[in-house]
Formats: sequence, C-alpha cells, structure tokens
Amino acid sequence: MKKFLPILLLLSTPVYADLSHSITSSVSLTVGGATTSADRIGSSYSVSGTGVDTTYTAGGSAVANGVGGLTVSNGIGSIPDLTVTQDVPANSFSFSQSFSQGDALAGSAPTVGEVPNFSDVTSTAGGTASNLAGTISTAGAISLTAGGANTEAVGQVVSTLIVQ
Repeated sequence: MKKFLPILLLLSTPVYADLSHSITSSVSLTVGGATTSADRIGSSYSVSGTGVDTTYTAGGSAVANGVGGLTVSNGIGSIPDLTVTQDVPANSFSFSQSFSQGDALAGSAPTVGEVPNFSDVTSTAGGTASNLAGTISTAGAISLTAGGANTEAVGQVVSTLIVQ
C-alpha cells in the first residue's frame, strides 16, 4: 500500500492553467512612387608650396606672394591666373595646385523625366501595380502575385500560444 500512495497523491492533485491562442494574418501590397535624389558637388581650390614666389592679378593690379581665391558665379568656380617662380634658383622647392569644378546652380526646378545637371543623381521610376495581389486562406496558405517594377508584396501568418 505504501508503494501506491505517491501515485495516488499525484492523481488527485488538480492542475490549473490559463491557455490563450491567437492567429493573425496580413498581406501588405506596396506600389512605390517615382523618386529622384540629386546631390550638388561644390567647387574647391587648394594651393600649397615652399621655396616659390607667387603673383596673381586682382582688379588690374599684380599681387605679390598671394595665391588669390576661388571665385564662384552661379555655382561655377574659377581660379586666379597664378604665376609661380622658384624663390632661389638651384634650391629645393615644391608647389601644388588643385581645382575641382562644382556643379552649376539649377536655374529652375527639374522637369519630370529629365535628369538634372548634378554630379550625383539617383532616380527610380514609379511602380506599376499590374497583377500585384495577395491572399491568405483560412488554412493559412499565403498566395502572392508579383506586380510590375517598383512593387512589393509581403504576406505573413503568426500563430501565438500562451500557457500560464
């Protein structure tokens, strides 16, 4: 009898549990709009050197030991006409000059379908729905049909079981 007592105690112990179950399903169909992103590149001018004499003309006058500056008009840069001579003949010297031409300022807003005159342009055509479709059956089967360019179809079924 002593051997059956633990089994009898287990059989008579009540079990309590809260059970929650949910099933959710969704389909998302997206047709992307037309987008264009344009980044304008600016102008830059750089001069460096040692052991050299420089001269440039500003306002009709020669300026000694100067390098001038970058002049920008409507986004178009121009550099001064710089004359460089070795400071002391037969001595060492170095000279470097660089210029990057930036993009011109746009005179008006871009026209749809035309590419603006900037250096860095990314353009995406608007999507076309055509056959874009999606369904989920009561059994949870997902059926998605591709659309045209720049479209997206996403379907999901989530089953949640909570035992407390």
